[in-house]
Formats: sequence, C-alpha cells, structure tokens
Amino acid sequence: MSRFWSEVVHGLTPYVPGEQPRMRRLVKLNTNENPYGPGRRVLDALRAEIGDSLRLYPDPGSGRLCEAIADRFGVPAAQVFVGNGSDEVLAHVFMALLRHDAPVLFPDITYSFYPVYCRLYGIEYRPVPLGEQFDVCVDDYLAANGGRNGGIVFPNPNAPTGRLVSIADIRRLLKGNPDSVVVIDEAYVDFGGESCVPLTREFPNLLVTHTLSKSRSLAGLRVGFAIGHADLIEGLNRVKDSFNSYPLDRFAQAGALAAMEDQAHCEAICRRVVATREVLARDLESLGFEVLPSAANFVFVRHPGRDAESLAGQLRAAGIIVRHFRQPARIAQFLRITVGTDEQCAELTDALRTLLRD
Repeated sequence: MSRFWSEVVHGLTPYVPGEQPRMRRLVKLNTNENPYGPGRRVLDALRAEIGDSLRLYPDPGSGRLCEAIADRFGVPAAQVFVGNGSDEVLAHVFMALLRHDAPVLFPDITYSFYPVYCRLYGIEYRPVPLGEQFDVCVDDYLAANGGRNGGIVFPNPNAPTGRLVSIADIRRLLKGNPDSVVVIDEAYVDFGGESCVPLTREFPNLLVTHTLSKSRSLAGLRVGFAIGHADLIEGLNRVKDSFNSYPLDRFAQAGALAAMEDQAHCEAICRRVVATREVLARDLESLGFEVLPSAANFVFVRHPGRDAESLAGQLRAAGIIVRHFRQPARIAQFLRITVGTDEQCAELTDALRTLLRD
C-alpha cells in the first residue's frame, strides 16, 4: 500500500496467473500450455526476422497477420483486430465495447480476469451462476436483470470447467440480446468446439476472441485477435491507438503469421491433445474421479474421498503441478489438469494411483 496510489489502484485485486515454477524436474500441468511446440515454419520465420530491420518499428496495424486471419476464417481483414494475447484484446473490449450503464454479465465460475477488468474500468458486473452440471445456461442470461445488460462475456468452452455451449444456443442468445455486445472467448475452441465466427456475418453485436497461445503453441509470443463487425473493430482500434499504437513486435507478427498459415500443424497437434485428453479422462474416472465433459485442452476433476488442495500439494511434492482454485467455494474441491503428452499424463495417473492407495 502506498499513499501515492490512486483510488483505482487501492481498489484493485489483480489477476493471479498460473505458477511458472523453476523446479529442475517438473511435469507442468497447471497453465494449459500446449505440450507440443510450434511448427518448423514458425521457427524459420522467427529466425528470418533477426537482422537490421529490428531497428525499425513494426507494422502498427499488423496488416499481413490480419489478412492471414481473415483468410483463415473467411472474413474481410477490416473485421480483424490483433493484440498482445487475448488478454490485451479483452482489456480493450471491456473499455471500448461494454456499456457502463448496466451490469455486464458473465458466469460466476469462469476466467477470473473478467471481474478484474470490470474493477479496473469501473464497470458494474453481475455473475450468472452456472447450472447444476457447471454448464452455461443461455436462458439465465436472457432473463438476468430484466433482460437489460451492458454486455455478455463468456469463454466457449468455459474455463476452468471445459464445458461447451452449442452454436444453436449462442445463436439463440444473440437473437434474444440484440442491444449489447456479446463476446465469445474461444481460447480453447480448437480442442473440441465449433467456432461461432460465421455468426458475425449475421449479428453485428457479436465479437469472437481467439489466442495463439493454446492450439498454435505460441504462449511465449503473446498474440491474440478478435473478429467481429467492422464497427466493433474500429472501436477497438480507437482504444488501442490511444494506448499503444505498436502492440505487436516484429517477432510476434512474423511467428503468428507463419502459425496462421500452417493450419496442418495446428490441426495435427490438436488431434494429439484431444486423443490424450480422452485417455486421461478415462484413467482418472477409473481412479474414482468425477471428470466434467471437456472440449478444451484440460480436464476439471474432483475426487469424492480426497481434499483437492491436499492432493495438489502431494502431487507437487512428487514434481507434478496442477491448478487448484480456492474460490469460489463451489469449485474448491476441483483440480484443473492440463492435458500434457501421453507420457506426462501417464506419470500423473501413476502418481495419483500411488497417493490414493495411502
């Protein structure tokens, strides 16, 4: 605490990212990083960027990258916005597109950066409880606050639960909520969901965000993007250019461009992750865990006979890191486990088998 802090800073509770430990031998299954690295095209593009051009500023609009994203999703480049990871993109969304005259709605169990952004920008918000099976119920959003809101935001699949909302339900939400922006955060959609980007042609209030950190293995470069109506993108650019007119450096643009152009590599590693996820889920269920249905690169699990925090601590002692959330209380007995390689997941289940025998 400092007497020099502003009132805004005094009122903030910052987002806490997943731990990045420096243990020598570690099975790291806590931050949903892809267990497989980027393809050769990305590495070659990064090497090629090393040179005299680094003395020059990067393209402020990331034009080639926006065009590659547009080509991938079949939209005009004017409907694409890029930023330093989807976190920065979402931060601009909360400032530029969510109204401040009514509460913003998002799930009570979801990505914990959403309430942080609301507090940072002085936005009223109202968490909407997930269903009994930890699912996002569209009807609850249409009914909340008498149908009036400053915007609706949720990941699909949701995090940390991994549950998926159908495209039909998202369409129904958009039809029933035409007067504010609906933001669908598709950070994990490539691992088992269907993107709702095609709906942006029909609904001018839909914005879809993506990250290259997960399915494209570029968490270290920090690149994210949004797709929506050109008017929404213009609003994001107005905020971006009032904050940081050169958001992506030359390496980030080069690597992201190569990753977007190498769809085959993305699809191949996603298939491997999905196959491992299904095996991991079955193995955990055989050990007595309840495993929520997941369309992401992680599983959300609890064991009826074991305290989750204690179990996470025992795994850590064995050199295996998973994510435990103490809050909210409803998920205090769950662990979120990133899908690693086959070998990493086998080491995890072997360790759990030993711990559960004690």
